[in-house]
Amino acid sequence: MDTKHRLLERLKRATSASATELADEFGFTDTAIRQHLEALERAGLVERVSTAPSGRGRPPLAWRVTPASADAFPDRHADLTVELIDAVRTQLGDDALQSVLNARSARQKTSYASELRRGTLLEKVQDLARLRSAEGYLAEAHNTGDGSVILVEHHCPIAGAARTCGGLCSSELDVFRSVLGPKVTVQRRQHLLAGDPRCDYTITPIAGTPT
Repeated sequence: MDTKHRLLERLKRATSASATELADEFGFTDTAIRQHLEALERAGLVERVSTAPSGRGRPPLAWRVTPASADAFPDRHADLTVELIDAVRTQLGDDALQSVLNARSARQKTSYASELRRGTLLEKVQDLARLRSAEGYLAEAHNTGDGSVILVEHHCPIAGAARTCGGLCSSELDVFRSVLGPKVTVQRRQHLLAGDPRCDYTITPIAGTPT
């Protein structure tokens, strides 16, 4: 474990600590510790705070972790999701799991539909891509030039859960079809879980139906 991560762990265990305290604990000079702390500060992982004054002069400075530092520590939320899916299926059955997926889909439909513009098909898919990117899918929309639009998702932040529960992918396809409306067809052409490098969907206007 490198020094910067050790510093983050040390600060995570305390409200704050001064550079001098940290230097003493780590066996470094004050200057060396400050250099590490300033590098972490530039990365947005720690910040300086003033402590209660112990006498005349400026209050001594201390350092503490920022909320952004949470990403530097283990996160088992993906594992927890998989465990919860397995628990619902085992304890309550497939029908109960499907009810949970349906409720999730209903919320997605409501949320997405409220954010999509009443514009062209490309504008709607661009809005959908923006919403999906905010959820971690690294999505983008492309105009094919023949009236269709392609929605590409370069990352799947729920891949672990989707491998355990194929209904998640099916429900997302249903969400896209719902929010983009009955005047288009939505087909998945590539699928990350099938071994493709990404997921992409072709959205095509139904012939003779203006979008």
